[in-house]
Amino acid sequence: MKVAIASGKRKTAIARAVVKEGKGRFRINHMPFEIYEPEVARLTIMEPIELIGDRVNQVDVEVKVKGGGVMGQAEAARTAVARALLKYFDNDPKIEEIFKEYDRTLLVNDVRRKLPKLPLGRGARKRRQKSYR
Repeated sequence: MKVAIASGKRKTAIARAVVKEGKGRFRINHMPFEIYEPEVARLTIMEPIELIGDRVNQVDVEVKVKGGGVMGQAEAARTAVARALLKYFDNDPKIEEIFKEYDRTLLVNDVRRKLPKLPLGRGARKRRQKSYR
């Protein structure tokens, strides 16, 4: 049985996708994909699957994701799914080209992180106001 495992990261969210031959089932954290909420996150995760088309009907995808927020998890899962599908289909150059043409972050993790809090302020950019009276 052929299996491909890949991971994806976004901010503090980490996702692991396992792709194996099957009947086109798709699960996230042991939950059927169709009932995953919110819908924006579901549509984000669906992008690599829609780009490939009918070839996805012959594989099962299992995604486990933890850490971060809702959209961070969605983007990490999206990267993991795209990488795992590419690996499962033996690094098919057509699939890789489709993914890169659509969005580079499907295959490459987004390296941006939150800025640390700095002195004299409440956050990374916010500062104490100055009073001139």
